[in-house]
This record gives sequence, structure tokens and C-alpha cells, in this order.
Amino acid sequence: MNTLLLGKGEQQVHLNLKYANRHGLIAGATGTGKTVSLMSIAEGFSRQGVPVFITDVKGDISGLAIAGTSNEKLLQRAAQIGIEDYQIEANPVVFWDLAGEQGHPLRTTVSEMGPTLLSRILELNDTQSGILDIVFQLADDQGLLLLDLDDLRAMLALVADERKEISVKYGLISAQSLAAIQRSVLGLERDGGKNFFGEPALQLEDLMRTNLQGRGIINLLAANKLILTPRLYSSFLLWLLSELFENLPEVGDLDKPKLVFFIDEAHLLFEGCPPSLLKRIEQIMRLIRSKGVGVYFCSQFPDDVPNEILGQLGNRIQHALRAYTPRDQKAVKTAAETFVPNPKLVVTEVISQLAVGEALVSMLADKGVPTMVERALIAPPRCRMGPATTEELKQIRAQSPIGGKYDTLINRESAYELLHQRRTASITSNTASTSETTPNHQADEQGWLSELIFGNKRRQGLAQTLSKQAARTVGNQLGKQILRGILGGILGKSNR
Repeated sequence: MNTLLLGKGEQQVHLNLKYANRHGLIAGATGTGKTVSLMSIAEGFSRQGVPVFITDVKGDISGLAIAGTSNEKLLQRAAQIGIEDYQIEANPVVFWDLAGEQGHPLRTTVSEMGPTLLSRILELNDTQSGILDIVFQLADDQGLLLLDLDDLRAMLALVADERKEISVKYGLISAQSLAAIQRSVLGLERDGGKNFFGEPALQLEDLMRTNLQGRGIINLLAANKLILTPRLYSSFLLWLLSELFENLPEVGDLDKPKLVFFIDEAHLLFEGCPPSLLKRIEQIMRLIRSKGVGVYFCSQFPDDVPNEILGQLGNRIQHALRAYTPRDQKAVKTAAETFVPNPKLVVTEVISQLAVGEALVSMLADKGVPTMVERALIAPPRCRMGPATTEELKQIRAQSPIGGKYDTLINRESAYELLHQRRTASITSNTASTSETTPNHQADEQGWLSELIFGNKRRQGLAQTLSKQAARTVGNQLGKQILRGILGGILGKSNR
């Protein structure tokens, strides 16, 4: 039977790999040892040939790639738990980073992300989300690929230019809502989203690799900067889970998982999550296990995970909780209620007394039935319990087998380039049309001017008639003035 040794209470505690795809939870207050537990379990899966994906939020899990330092305390704990082959060693690790700084760039395309998750990243309201749906539909109808944010901006500009025509066919689009989407896209680009969208996009098989020795590759996502934009972090995780769910074939219950997925700071995945998206997560969690994928949440409190999903987490490791506040007391009660009771333990009391490296553990046993909760010492990892140095990370990345595939950005022809070509062709066509009509236009202008000055035959005749009349009028007036002058002179002399 394939099992993973987790630790020891009254007896050794194992995780049955056959039920590792039934998901799990690692919880506990800060400083109680849950990160070390995560590292120990992750390298245990790797040793069993199971690939792993982990989000490293605090930057302290990178030590998985470096051999630890043996000391008397570690050897003593390993012997106490009954680990016979304990020795320090490194694990095969591939580092990823959405920004491409601390690992290989991890990208997807705008089309693969889809309007629903993209709306969540951009924090759009319902009206704006509807407009984004129209943008995606318009791109599909016109055969335009949406690969990066330049493509998305180009489509938004197209919709802005042809808003009235598009509104008639697809639905009303307001200029204000469209402008709000454009501003949100600009903000996403400023927060690092530009590096996330593009090609080459991540291929799922690269997360499910083993090395030449048959050990599962541990894929480590550097998320210490990504966590500063929680919406991007959580939406990325939802996208990746959705991709696994939609693309992996049904395999049923295997002897061991095809991939184990660890999500650190799990509460960020659910904060501000709309009901429709939460229902989507619940559906994925119910069905993704049949694809051979196990999902393990790591968070401080068990109630950080919604009840609909918490009930699906069969494998539990609960580190200490301190019941100082009403929030803590509620978390202790929730944790106690999620375990199968053990008559030898009062969970609500023990949970606050656990030492660092101790935990309350309950795993799925035969037929998927959870075992009674047990207080156990967690097995120590064989790797370094601390972060790798910058130089060590550079060396590991340089030796990575997939660096050549993802490190160079590819920018192929898509919506931005095609719309730019259309615009350029339109301008060129208009310019050519204008140059062709210029001679006739000038002739028309000259004819009009000549006609205005000299007139046509009809107007010339009219002008001659008017000029004769004016001449006669002027002559008559001039004659009268002369006559008045002569008469005035004669009369004046006679009066003198």
C-alpha cells in the first residue's frame, strides 16, 4: 500500500495515497509550524513520484530545492517518529513567477482566462462585465485572437469607435462603462498583469513532470509580490484549477494522484468571491478529484474556507490555535467540530496546548473513512527549513529543463496587429481616394470661380442687361446733377 508517513502520536500516522486526491487542509496560527508541515508533505509526495504545485506567499518555501542541515534535534525527532531512512537531501524544484523575475514566466492568454475571471481581476460591476462579454464575443465573431493586454485594449478601442453600431447588434454599451473598463485594464497592467498575459502560455503537462529518478517535480510559484494584488492572485488560482478541471481526462481513483495542488493563504481565494464564482469553485472541488488532482488549502483558521468546500477536505492537519479573541474561540470550535471525536482527547482544550511541530491529525483510511483525530509529532523535512539564497535560485533556474520553452516572449499576430493593419489600410485608402478626386475638384473650384466672376452665357446676358440699366441710371443721375449745376449758376448770376 502506497502511504506517506506524516508523523506519530500513539502510533504512526500515514496518508494513504489512494485517498490523497480527496483534498485536505493545513491550518494553524502563525509560527506554529504549518509551513514546515507543508514542506514535509510536499517532499513526501515528490519522493512517491507525485508532482506538486505550491504557491509560496512568504518566500520561505524555496528551501525545498536545497538540502537541509543535519543536527541532533532533527535526527532525534526522526528516530522518535520511526523514520528509518532519514537523511538530508534536496528536492527537484522548478520555480515560476508571473512577473518572470524569480522563476520562469507563467503566462496565459486573455482568451484562456475568459471574461468571467477577467472581470473579477478587473473588479468590474455587472454592467461592465456584460460589456466585457460583448468584447469577447465580438472578437470571436471577427476572428480576432485575444492573447495579451494590447489585444484587449485594441478591442476596447474598436468598440469605443463603433459603439453605436455594435450596440444595435450586441446590446447597449455606455461610454462611461467602457471607459471604466479601459481604466481597470490600465491598472491591471500597472500591477504586473502585462507579464501574465501572453505567449508561450503554460502547458499543463509541464506541471505534471517527474525527473529521471522518478521523483515528482515540485513546481513553486513565487507569490510574495503577487500577493500584493489579491484579486490577481486568487483569479490566477481559479484559472489554473479550472484549466486542470476542464482539460485533464477522467481517471477515477488512482493508486496515487497525478498532481497535488497546495494553496497558501487560502482565505484570499474566497474573499469578495461572488456567489456564482463560489459555486464554480465548489463544483471544481467536487469533480476535480476524478481527474487525479488533490487540492490542499493552507490558512490560519479552518473557517477561512467556506463550509461547502470545508466539508470536502478529508485529510486534516490542525496546528495550534490561540483562543484569545471571540474570532479565535469560534475558530477553535469550528476545528473541533470538523474532526472525528477521540474519547482520549478534548480537542477544544488540546488545540491551544500544541507545541510547535505538533498537530491534530485525521486522515482518510480504508474506504475513504476519516480516522479519529490524533495528537501527533509531524515528521521533519529533509530539505532546508528556510529560503534559498538569490545565487542558489539563479543556479537552479539556469539548470531547469524547461527554461528555453518559457523564458522568451512570443508576440504573434493577434487582435492588436490585425486591427492596426485595418486602420492603416483604411487611412491609405482614404488618402488615395482624396488624391484621385483632387483634379476634378480643382476644376470644379476654378469653374465655379470663373462662373462667379464672368458668369455662364445665361448669366452673362443677364449681367449685360443689368449693366445697361445701371449705366442709364448713372447717366440720368449725372445729367440731372449737371443740369442742376448749370441752372443754379444762371439763377445765381441773375439774382446778383
